[in-house]
This record gives sequence, structure tokens and C-alpha cells, in this order.
Amino acid sequence: MEMKFTKVYFLGIGGIGMSALARFCLHEGLQVAGYDRTPSELTEALSREGAHITYEDTPDTIPAEFKNPADTQVVYTPAIPSDSPQLLFFRNGNFEIEKRSRMLGVISRNKFLMAVSGTHGKTTTSTMAAWFNHEAADGGSAFLGGISKNFDSNLVLGKGNRLVAEADEFDRSFLQLYPDVAVVTAADADHLDIYGTHEAVKEAFAAFIDQIKPGGTLILKKGVDVAVRNTAIKVYRYSYDSPCDFYAERIRVGANGCYTFDIVCPDRTIADCTLGIPGWVNVENCIAAVAMLWASGSFDETRLRQAIASFRGVKRRFDFYVNTPRHIYMDDYAHHPNELRATITSVRKMFPNRLLTVVFQPHLYTRTRDFASEFADALSLCDDVLLLPIYPAREEPIEGVSSEMLLPMIHSSVQIVEKNELLDTIRRKNPELLVTFGAGDIDRFCTKIAAILSE
Repeated sequence: MEMKFTKVYFLGIGGIGMSALARFCLHEGLQVAGYDRTPSELTEALSREGAHITYEDTPDTIPAEFKNPADTQVVYTPAIPSDSPQLLFFRNGNFEIEKRSRMLGVISRNKFLMAVSGTHGKTTTSTMAAWFNHEAADGGSAFLGGISKNFDSNLVLGKGNRLVAEADEFDRSFLQLYPDVAVVTAADADHLDIYGTHEAVKEAFAAFIDQIKPGGTLILKKGVDVAVRNTAIKVYRYSYDSPCDFYAERIRVGANGCYTFDIVCPDRTIADCTLGIPGWVNVENCIAAVAMLWASGSFDETRLRQAIASFRGVKRRFDFYVNTPRHIYMDDYAHHPNELRATITSVRKMFPNRLLTVVFQPHLYTRTRDFASEFADALSLCDDVLLLPIYPAREEPIEGVSSEMLLPMIHSSVQIVEKNELLDTIRRKNPELLVTFGAGDIDRFCTKIAAILSE
């Protein structure tokens, strides 16, 4: 990566994408500092690796050596408010300021870029592609949107020119990327606070496809309604089990919920693959990741089969904490109705005779308002629902929008639970099959919930 600066300051350094960029800069020998609202495992790990991190959004907490615009690059995430005192300090000081997505675009410019986009499924798919590259194609690097359990990191630094990156549609960030191979897993209505309409979301995905390099490849999920105007690329479809260019057949599920299947490709069938994590939706993600590898060139088929079996998943994606005869507890990042539905149906198939209890923390007032009936339909597939208050993230409250608005639409046992009541409620209910859902701070309860269910 060509950088004219020796120091980089990250606003929102604890974010999953930002922390990977910060790690990469440390690896490149740059000095790194940054701000985030609260400490986390990611910020603590960055501190141990040499980053200087502050948790107060005031210019006084910025280290003196990062206050010179001649040698300091500033990178920020759209989650940082426009009136952030530190952001205003850097703007008024004529620093060079870039969004996270643009910096990723600079880093990927001279790489063979394998970009995974989609309104859901992209983190697991990109993490699979990174692992399959590593195990079956001798290397490659990756910027991931979650913590890979195989790599124990959201950043992979490997040999070779392949780079896997999660292409985020939020704030149109993925339009900074020019892939050689791209996946589109879904183009559902989401981030309507940014886009306004579903048509605008689909147009952004069409624009992303336009940016695939001439001679490159698009791997598009079968049935996804998005325009493909780029006539200089090859286009393939994939699906879970519906015949197309890439799909699974002879699908069998084991007692542990993991699937064995054959992967049908345009030129071969890779037989008897057993995925190391459970859930039918992860088989579909695996098909997309294998299609990326196939489109990127050579790989070792035997080692690929071994990589599929040894894939351990992503933290907060189908993440098991307890799996005993008495209790099963898993945590999942799902925060869109279609993600909820996919995970819930997967769990139902794995444990058909268990009563399913879910804890759901809605994420964003606008998303809850825009998809209230869809959330209710998905949650109605469960037996018992505990609703936490909405996690606001970057938003201010909207009058009349709350978790309570979902109650009359959910056709299951349902109640509102405050965060300080959650652990006592779970202890009292003692659920046999529990899933926690959400993209807010619900993950901070996971180890405590696991301890209760393991007592």
C-alpha cells in the first residue's frame, strides 16, 4: 500500500471494519491511534499491538504526535456523528480525512480483489472464502466483517495477491471497490434511512456490479433481482439446492446439525463435502465461497474439501455457547427480518422437537419502523420471544417507535424485557433451546447467559 503519511488516526477504531484497517496499518509499520465510545475486546487487542486509543471524544485526548496534518491521515466511519468534536478538530485543522471504505479501496487497488456483497450472508461467505484461499489455494489476505474463529481475527495477512474483502452497502461504501470477482448474496430492502427506497438499494448493487473489472466474474445468488449491465464480465448463479451454475445436491444432515453434500460446479462435482458448522443457510454461503474460489483460478480440490470440514465459523454468526442434552444456546448477529427468518428456520430444522426461545434486540429505530411486520412474522416462528428495547446506534429516538409496537403483531408468547432484567428472566424460564439475536450490545450478555444455562 502506498501511503504518504506515517501516522493514521481512526475515528471509530473499535468497529469491526475499522479495527481490521488499524491492524493492517500497524502491520505496515505505521503509527496508529484512535477514538471509540467504549472499550471492547477489539480495542484492547489493538492497544496490546501498539495502538493508542482514547474513549473521550474531545480534541484534548488526541495524542500530540497525531495533531500534525503533514504526517497524519484521519480515517472515519459513517457511524461517527458529523458534530463529533474530534472530527471537527481534524476538519478545521485541514487534515486529510477519508472514509473507511475509501481507504479499503486504496489498499485493494493492486490486489486480485474477491469482494462479497449482499444485505445478509456476506460476513460468513467472505470468511469462508478467506479460509478456503488459505487452505486450498496457498494464501491470500482478507478484511472481514467479523472475527473468524479459524484465524481468531478480522484481518488475514497471507502470501499471494488475492484479497478477500467484505463489500458493505451501508452508506454506499462498496462503491469504492473494483473487484475481479464479486458475490452478491442478496439485495433486500435495508438501510432505508440511507437509501430511501428498495429501488435505490438495488440500483446501488447494480452500480457495484458495473465496477467489476473487465474480464472479471459476478457470482449472483439465483433469484436476486438486480440489474446486470456490465457486459464485460462473466455471470454465474448459485443457490442452496436449486439447479444452476453452482448448487448443492445429495444433501444430508448429521446428528450434530452439520450438513454433508456434493457441490455442483460448471465443470465438475466436488463430492461428499461436510461443512464444519451447522445450518442450511451456511451451506448456501459455502456454495458462494466455493464459486469465488473456482472463478479465481487454481485450487486443490482435496484440500478444499478439508477446508470446508475444518471451517469453524464467525463469532456472533450461528455461534454456539452451550450444546448439552439439557440446554442449547447460540448467539447470532441477525438484525434484518430475512436474516432472522433464515437462522430461525435453520435452528428449527436442526432441533425440530425443542421449544425455541429467542431474545431479540432490535437495531435502529428506522429499521424497526420500516420492517415491523416483517420482524413480527419472523419472530412468530418461535415459541417464546423476549424483546429488548431498541438499540439506537447512530440514531435519535423516533416518536411512537419502540419494541412495544411489535407486541400485537407477534403470534407467539412474547414480552418486553429490560436489559437489567434479562439474566433473571432467562434463569427463571430455563429455556431448553435459546438464541439471542441483534447487532447492538446484546453480545455482552452471552457468557453470562451461557453460565446460567450451564449451572
